Amino acid sequence: MMKWYEKSGKESDVVISTRVRLARNLGEYPFPVKMSGDQREKVEQAVRDAVMHGNSAIAQDFRFVSLDDISQNEAVSLVERHLVSPEFISAPHGRGLLLTQDETISIMINEEDHLRIQVMREGLDLEGVYDLVDRVDTLLNESLHFAYDEELGFLTQCPTNLGTGMRASLMLHLPALQESGAMRRVAASLSKLGLVIRGIYGEGTESIGAIYQLSNQVTLGLSEQAAIANLKSIADQLIAQERTAREELVKTVETQDQIYRAMGILKSARVLSSDEFMRLISYVRMGVAAGFLAGISYDTINSLIVQVQPATMMLTKKMTAAERDALRAGIVSQQLNVQ
Repeated sequence: MMKWYEKSGKESDVVISTRVRLARNLGEYPFPVKMSGDQREKVEQAVRDAVMHGNSAIAQDFRFVSLDDISQNEAVSLVERHLVSPEFISAPHGRGLLLTQDETISIMINEEDHLRIQVMREGLDLEGVYDLVDRVDTLLNESLHFAYDEELGFLTQCPTNLGTGMRASLMLHLPALQESGAMRRVAASLSKLGLVIRGIYGEGTESIGAIYQLSNQVTLGLSEQAAIANLKSIADQLIAQERTAREELVKTVETQDQIYRAMGILKSARVLSSDEFMRLISYVRMGVAAGFLAGISYDTINSLIVQVQPATMMLTKKMTAAERDALRAGIVSQQLNVQ
């Protein structure tokens, strides 16, 4: 079964994926920061029962992962695949994950809130992703009874999530805007519009390979639909700006040379670090978008970006950094050379 990160969707030259995540808490328990070990177990079991033993048609698609029972590499790989937050794996005790087979839906249990319900899909699909996460939310609320206040909306541990408890985000590839030095100006403008742009793994992380996350900041005082519409409107503008900047950037022989050099190195390198791969694949992705590199699909590029991350590479075998670099080079070369 193909995962979301092995495919490409609408506006795929700029938009890698769409995510909507809801923060929810059970009314009869304190927030996670105040919970006892016994209460954590009860919340975990209640959520598992609601998801896996409910009458939903998707119940059979879920599997449960206890963070207490997996290795560090397995935990970090979940972050690399954008299924959980870095904070979620930093204190694994008493935390669990419910995950569908295609990894489209993931539910973090006992993170900052009792539940973080997340849906991810390839490309630009804010309406579709919101519709699915809303259906999952409604289904779970029938048995879990989420903490809700008529004036404040959904109650969350962090006040910044009060209201809808929703964070909608797009993972964007913005090499031309980054190269032109426009990202600081873009970030400042977005903050005035109630949006924020962050690194590849969200809050507190840096951009790698010119990949950024654009998300809403305001959760109180507006509806989910209004937040989605605002994010879509700003995303459309960013997509247009990136395409315009890319069109100018790729006219230069220096940029064209970087694109073809990047492709040549990735096809023939015998050793490839994670950082070097991300830098080079960014140029290749831009080259595909500009029409310079025929026969290379976004599906392959998107899949490679996840497949050759350090922890994900070690899910089946422990390796040294040097061994990973050699294997990464082999995987990348093999997949790009068969295109």
